[in-house]
Amino acid sequence: MPTYTFEGIDAQGREVRSEVEAGSEQEALTRIRSMGVRPIRVSSKSGRGPAAAGAASGKKTAGLLTSIGGVSGKAITQFTRQFATLIDAGLPIVRSLDILANQQKTGPFRSTIEAISDDVKGGSSLSESMNKHPKVFDRLYVNMVKAGEAGGVLDTILSRLADFREKSESLRRKIIGAMVYPCAVLTIATIILALIMVFVIPEFENMFRDLDLEGGLPALTEMLISTANTMKAISYPIPWILLLPVVIVVIYKLVVSNPQGRYAVDTLKLNLPIFGQIIRKGAVSRFCRTLGTLLESGVSILDALNILRGAIGNSVIANAVGEVHAAIREGDNISTPLKRCKAFDDIVVNMIDVGEETGELPKMLTKIADNYDSEVDATVSGLTALLEPIMIVVMGGVVGFIVIALFMPMVEMMQRLSEQTN
Repeated sequence: MPTYTFEGIDAQGREVRSEVEAGSEQEALTRIRSMGVRPIRVSSKSGRGPAAAGAASGKKTAGLLTSIGGVSGKAITQFTRQFATLIDAGLPIVRSLDILANQQKTGPFRSTIEAISDDVKGGSSLSESMNKHPKVFDRLYVNMVKAGEAGGVLDTILSRLADFREKSESLRRKIIGAMVYPCAVLTIATIILALIMVFVIPEFENMFRDLDLEGGLPALTEMLISTANTMKAISYPIPWILLLPVVIVVIYKLVVSNPQGRYAVDTLKLNLPIFGQIIRKGAVSRFCRTLGTLLESGVSILDALNILRGAIGNSVIANAVGEVHAAIREGDNISTPLKRCKAFDDIVVNMIDVGEETGELPKMLTKIADNYDSEVDATVSGLTALLEPIMIVVMGGVVGFIVIALFMPMVEMMQRLSEQTN
């Protein structure tokens, strides 16, 4: 009869590692549960060698596919929620991974899950297996899974991780949504305006020159024609216009690849007139929710800050996290270095200070994140409502200027004709 090795948690919460003889994996699971143990990992003892070989092959294939296709954050969030549900239902890790792999479409993510499953069958822990795929599971994800394995609460940690990712994705969509609408409208309006200035206004210029108006063209008309000629001169050849977005992206990448450039860009983002508030509140919310989730999961404060520094996505706040880490190592608290970072409001610093004093820092951080998410939602809604009339007024002013500048010579010509008739 085949022998199965297993790891699990007994009724007292202690980790159990042993072996059981059974005719199949399902029978092994039944016997393990009858022993009062909740199985976490079950694998055939005789199949360890091939599994390990399969893991190496799967890992190589998964790594190649992931580097080519990539995995969306939405897919990882959905996987995390389903994984937490299966583990909470008592299914072992390998069985859960196999179920989730079969649900995925053929592609990089499915290959990654299969490679992780093979690694776990070969004797690796779940966190070690996920750590081999950093393009899919970042340091934050891996360390939280590691904390869940160490504490025997993997299902709880995965559920918290799923909550964290869902709220982060929701906040990210709100911020992007606030930027997409005005950017799309302004882009389309700019393209139309550029076409009018480059192709339409020069035709009016020729017509106005033929009229030979006394005293020349009005000042507004001359300004419009001069602007149109300048745009026409720099717009040929036309491919330069199409290459402009590419040039902007390349310049941006070059700037942010340098630490000083990245810091300057992130500082500029936080100080933008309207969108800066949204970006700042989103970054502070991510800081608080990530740190609170890590601390609730049992990760030490110093390890949590190290993880957070690489996952926060804003160098200004990342520098503040580094100062917090250094301060805590020297026996200081969290709130003192945060006061020196202008990205954090006084209310945030004070709430963190209260959380430290009361020993409820994780809950306080989560509460701050929830409050800031609500503020971002309200700011985005208000911004969307405000931008519509602003853009209408601005575009109306531009169109009105063009119309007036074009009609002034015509009005002057009509007045001259009327005088000649009389």
